[in-house]
Amino acid sequence: MEREQASGTARAHAWKSPAVDRMVEDAVRGVGADVAALALPALAGVVLCGGYGRGEGGVKTDPATGREGLSNDLDFYVVTTPRAGRADAELIDRRLAEVGAAWSGRVGVDVDFSPAKTPWRLRHDQERLMVQELVRGYADVAGRPGSELFAGVERRDAADLPWTEAVRLLVNRGAGLLLAREVAEGRERREGDFYPRNIAKCALGAGDARLIARHGYRWAAEDRDAALGEPLYSRALAWKFRPAAEAPCAWEEAREAWLGALDEVRRAGRPRRNLAHAARWVARRRSAGEWRTFGFDPLVRILAGLEEAVRRGGGFPAGLRRDWTVFQ
Repeated sequence: MEREQASGTARAHAWKSPAVDRMVEDAVRGVGADVAALALPALAGVVLCGGYGRGEGGVKTDPATGREGLSNDLDFYVVTTPRAGRADAELIDRRLAEVGAAWSGRVGVDVDFSPAKTPWRLRHDQERLMVQELVRGYADVAGRPGSELFAGVERRDAADLPWTEAVRLLVNRGAGLLLAREVAEGRERREGDFYPRNIAKCALGAGDARLIARHGYRWAAEDRDAALGEPLYSRALAWKFRPAAEAPCAWEEAREAWLGALDEVRRAGRPRRNLAHAARWVARRRSAGEWRTFGFDPLVRILAGLEEAVRRGGGFPAGLRRDWTVFQ
């Protein structure tokens, strides 16, 4: 399995598990064989991304047996050939979803494939944190290797990540915080460790947003932990690597971390109004929305609503939840 790591130096990670590493490698080989067998002409390649692709995946221990296993999803990124059309992408998505469903039952976690993206789309989104992390931490699975798939993506310095990526982190982690509240109060049912996982992700996202706002982001999680020096971030990172039944902190502490990060991010940048943002909102929502935020990036508009909901400490308002689903 060919892999490029997010961090350039080899370290002895205390959370690592040889058994889980073998599980990931076996799954990658098996998924790769199944994808190759589909012989989809418009599919250029597939790589393993996310935590396991970066070598930062977690290890879950069964309290009854002591057996170690995967703790989070196996995420795969899908790239089409340059001239692939919508029908090609839809066919790829359908066939890979079938592979994912079959493998989810085998490995005990969700096996997810991203919607198929063209090389142009990758280049268009190359300022995104997700894309910059992708090109630095992945494992080759099927088709062309990542070194070829990502050849057209310019690697940016972590210090140059745009302010809007801090906003994106706060939007998604704030949404997760509200969903966790609804689960805790019994208003929404979620299986497994949804509540503590989203508390941990909120604490980590708040810290990461602070680093982006300070132009001090780091590609490796442990380097971000060292740069921040915040006990909550360290606890949340330890939970990510070795999940437990209890969350790394109370909901209220995660909320304070999120609100503190929001204040810092707002001081670091200012949203700008433009017609493209306004048109995107109207086209997808069929509404102008609130005039005080009209023309702002949709994520900035959603963040304003999330702040109100998080400060109230209640659930996730239906309209706001719909907007987040549309624009996340």
